[in-house]
Amino acid sequence: MRAPIGHFDHAVPAPDCLDELVRPVADAVRDWRGTTPAERIVYVDTDPEWADTATFVEHYGKELLDLSANCVVVAGRRGGETTLAACLVLSTARADVNGAVRRQLGARKASFAPMDTATGETGMEYGGITPVGLPGDWPVLVDSAVVDLPYVLVGSGRRRGKLLVPGKAFAELPNAVVLEGLGIA
Repeated sequence: MRAPIGHFDHAVPAPDCLDELVRPVADAVRDWRGTTPAERIVYVDTDPEWADTATFVEHYGKELLDLSANCVVVAGRRGGETTLAACLVLSTARADVNGAVRRQLGARKASFAPMDTATGETGMEYGGITPVGLPGDWPVLVDSAVVDLPYVLVGSGRRRGKLLVPGKAFAELPNAVVLEGLGIA
């Protein structure tokens, strides 16, 4: 199979390589319910040493910079309650944590979750967190610019490998909320 974007030596429909994915991501692909068929989610094998965005696009295609999104885990707090959520924004932007995220979560304060919380609660590796396979009760805040793309490169749950996902599929994830202006330059 040829990857729909980028220059990858190994690309395969995600349902055909569940063993390459961490359990929460594999379970989400196996149980996929969106209108976009799961077979359109593509797993590409990549070198974990090149996982950071700048290095990644040098090796796999400069056009990927505008087609990549980062998934970050945030913690919103109000009183003694903490709500964990995920934000998906283009890699050329940053999540508006103190504005859009805080308002959407109804939090008094919002910040990036500590690394051990993000990895422990998701079952994914730091630097590879993806919105596919997050805990089912988490809000998944998705910037509208991500949904508008035909394909988006995101983490696979590990630092090795990435997922290529049709942008509109992110709007169909459990608890997804598409927001204008979630990602800011």
